[in-house]
Amino acid sequence: MYKHMLVATDGSDVAGKAVEHALGLAKAVGAKVTVLAVTPPWSALAFGMVQGLPSHESYDAATAEQAQQILSAAAQRAASLGVPCSIVHVVEANPYQSILRSAEETECDLIVVGAHGRRGVERLLLGSETSKLLTHSKRPVLVWRG
Repeated sequence: MYKHMLVATDGSDVAGKAVEHALGLAKAVGAKVTVLAVTPPWSALAFGMVQGLPSHESYDAATAEQAQQILSAAAQRAASLGVPCSIVHVVEANPYQSILRSAEETECDLIVVGAHGRRGVERLLLGSETSKLLTHSKRPVLVWRG
């Protein structure tokens, strides 16, 4: 069955449930897991050019620290289950592209992600990284709906 799974997380509750499911599945089938966190790069446009804009360096440090906390928690959970786990943090504006690239680089045979289930205008404005992932992936994708 599956030998190496990639699970993407942003630290949200839905992503946490996807991580937990992926780890349980990996334990059941004897697979290893790579946990991926993707954070957006600093951009003045992303902050709307507001006063008090964080510096590039402080933003990078804060997002790297946050990603490390998320990834460390996932790695600790994997260790408690006896699941071999590696962690990866990528800075990328398009998370789905990082997920696809990481799955290819690590030769994963299953991608696991959580989906927030946004609908209507919110989905139009924010887009759906999960939809993009499903559209472009050549690997199986397991989506945990929140």
